[in-house]
Amino acid sequence: MKIVIPGGSGQVGTFLARAFAGDGHEVVVLGRPAAAASNGRRGGAPPHPSNKGVRIVPWDAISLGGWTAELEGADAVINLAGRSVNCRYTPRNRKLIVDSRVNSARAVGEAIAQCKHPPRVWLQAGTATIYAHRFDAPNDEATGIMATAETDAPDTWRFSIGVATAWERAANEVELPHTRKVLLRSAIVLNPDPGSAFEILLRLVRFGLGGHSGNGRQYVSWIHEADFIRAIAWLIANDSIAGAVNITAPNPVPNEEFMRELRDAWGIKIGLPSPEWLLEIGAFFMRTESELILKSRRVIPGVLNRHGFTFAYPTWREAARDLCRRWRERMRGQLAEGGEGG
Repeated sequence: MKIVIPGGSGQVGTFLARAFAGDGHEVVVLGRPAAAASNGRRGGAPPHPSNKGVRIVPWDAISLGGWTAELEGADAVINLAGRSVNCRYTPRNRKLIVDSRVNSARAVGEAIAQCKHPPRVWLQAGTATIYAHRFDAPNDEATGIMATAETDAPDTWRFSIGVATAWERAANEVELPHTRKVLLRSAIVLNPDPGSAFEILLRLVRFGLGGHSGNGRQYVSWIHEADFIRAIAWLIANDSIAGAVNITAPNPVPNEEFMRELRDAWGIKIGLPSPEWLLEIGAFFMRTESELILKSRRVIPGVLNRHGFTFAYPTWREAARDLCRRWRERMRGQLAEGGEGG
C-alpha cells in the first residue's frame, strides 16, 4: 500500500511509519518545511527517524500545495498533525494547540476532496479526552458520556475538551463520498523509545517517585505500541468501519494500580505518592498541566471489541513487563555501542 502520514515525525508517527515501511509499504510523511530543511540532505528528501522506506514531503499543515499530489491514489491517509499538549496552557500555546489540529484536519480534508483518485480511507487523530471524567462506568463510542456535559470542569480541563471537539468537528466539516473516514479517539500510546511518555513514567519509578498521583482513583486509559499499530492496520483493512473509534486497551485501571503494576514490572516495591498540591507545583516547573494526570479517562474500545479485534497486550500488567524489558534491552544496546566506540 501507499500510506501518507501528515504530522508523522513525532513519537507516534515515527514508530507507525517504521512499522508500515518494515512491512514493505510505501510510506510518505508530510512534515513542516523548517523541520525538513534542518534534517535534510542536499538535493533530496530529508531522512525520517524510521529511515528505510519512508519519504518526507514538506507541507505547512494549513494550505494546499504540492504535497496534495501524494494523496492521489493513496490507499490510506493517517493525519497525526498537532502541537503537543504537554505544555503550559498559556494563551499562545492554546492557540497553537487548537490551530495546529483544526487547520491540518481541514487541509487534509480539502486535499482529499479535490483528488481525482482519492484515498480509500482517512484516519484522523483525535483523543479519548473527548469523554467525561468519570469513575462509575467506562466510556465507549455508543454509550459514553461526552465531556461537553461537564459544566463544572476546571478551566484547563474545559480547554482540552474544546480542543477534542473542535478537532473532530474540523474533520467532519468536509463531505467525502469516496473516502471512508475514521476518527481515532486515542488513549496514551506507550512504547520504550527515547523521550516517550513511558520513559517519563519509568523515570519516576526508577527515582523512587512512582507512587499514585492525587488520590490515585482516576482511571488511566492506555494502549501498547504494538496494539496501536495493529489497530491502525486493522482499521485500514476493515472497510465496514467508519466514524469514531476508541483506540485504547480494553482494561483501563486506576492510577494507583497503574503505578503499582509499573513498579512491580521494574522490580521496585515502594514509590512516593504525589498529592494534588505537589502535582500542581511540579507541573508548573515542568511546564505542563496537571490535567494530563488528574482527569479520569475511563475509556474502552467498544468498536474494536464488537468487531473481533484481538489485543496482544489487553492488560497493563503484561504490557508494563514487555515495555520494561524492551527499555532495558535498548539501554544495554546503547551501553554496548558506547563501549565498542570507546
